[in-house]
Amino acid sequence: MTNSRHCAPSAGLDRLAHRTRMVLGGLIALALGACAEESAAPAATATPPAAAPVVAVPFPDAVLKAANGVFTGALAGTQAGDARRVVVIDPLVNGVTGEQSLATRQIQSRIVALAREKYPQFDIQPFTAAAVAKGANVMVGTFTPVNAQGQTAGTREAFRFCLVMVDLKAGKTIAKSVARAKPDGVDSTPVGFFRDSPAWTSDANVKSYIDTCQATKIGDPISPVYVNGIVTAAIISEAIDAYDANRFAEALNLYRSAAQTPAGQQLRVYNGLYLTHTRLGHRQQAAETFGQVVDYGLKTNTLGVKILFRPGSTALTSDARMTTPYDMWLHEIASRGGNGKACLQVTGHSSPSGSAVINEQLSQLRADYVKGRLEAEEPSLRGHVIATGVGAKSNLIGTGADNASDALDRRVEFKVLPPC
Repeated sequence: MTNSRHCAPSAGLDRLAHRTRMVLGGLIALALGACAEESAAPAATATPPAAAPVVAVPFPDAVLKAANGVFTGALAGTQAGDARRVVVIDPLVNGVTGEQSLATRQIQSRIVALAREKYPQFDIQPFTAAAVAKGANVMVGTFTPVNAQGQTAGTREAFRFCLVMVDLKAGKTIAKSVARAKPDGVDSTPVGFFRDSPAWTSDANVKSYIDTCQATKIGDPISPVYVNGIVTAAIISEAIDAYDANRFAEALNLYRSAAQTPAGQQLRVYNGLYLTHTRLGHRQQAAETFGQVVDYGLKTNTLGVKILFRPGSTALTSDARMTTPYDMWLHEIASRGGNGKACLQVTGHSSPSGSAVINEQLSQLRADYVKGRLEAEEPSLRGHVIATGVGAKSNLIGTGADNASDALDRRVEFKVLPPC
């Protein structure tokens, strides 16, 4: 009895301990199982926060935002006693067409004024071959009409602004800033040279400029194509300024100088030679240099010529500023396009204003008209020309302004196709 009385509590304690061990063991097993499941299951990927949408601000504010961002970024790591840096601005352009406009000129003027007022560490000098030879920092920028999603398609509702500074000595991008500008107060009319240029095509040198701004980040190396062509670009910039100031003989000499450089075989040079010869009354040389424009476009397989029509018509219209020699243009295109056995595709384009269906029909009729003119000029082209109208589907500008600012949207484009 004594033993049983003393053993009963011990047995109870043993049973309690046993149950406790069972419960704890179960909890531990559950915990271990949960850990095993967590380790076996793929780790949950944290969703990165969505990038804040770029909000369009008034044009002057966008310019200040981008310019301040680049200047302050370029100053990072510098010391108070460091020497002033020489900076040149390779003129800003539309990020699709490569054209300079009244807006891009205005942006450049405001950048220069801001540097003089707020950033004495930078010595802004004219974009010349001599300044480039000093190993200056170079600022490039694009100012491009975009839709609500920031794309160069559909209805353009704002301007995407990209500004970059590169260090030629270091060979890399040292600062970058972007902004979005509201369209109010923006005059995107091309400056004189680009307004008068007869043709547009995708050009490797212009593309390298645009990519230097849009396709790079801080620390990236500068495009070799851009670096190798920067002296030529400086000469072309001086030539454009001379042309816009009606100093046509000076502009012609500069375009000739640019043509002699290693990167001189480009559309801006050919357009410049054609325009200056035309302005100086050199008819034969103008025809020959327009032929060079055509050859270059056909070689690169995109030649957009500003053959403009009267609104809602297939009748040609002339530029109010100069008699546009469409007959000579069409003769050169037909003659040089008919030299090979390939087919020539003629594509008519229109601005986005008005009915899309009517615009497409009208662009087809205009392409048919040009096709007929080419075949009349060069009978060997008969059966080798295809006419297509695409309306506003391939707009380069897309603003629907229907004036000089979006003339390229009403171009007629020529492409070489395989043998028919």
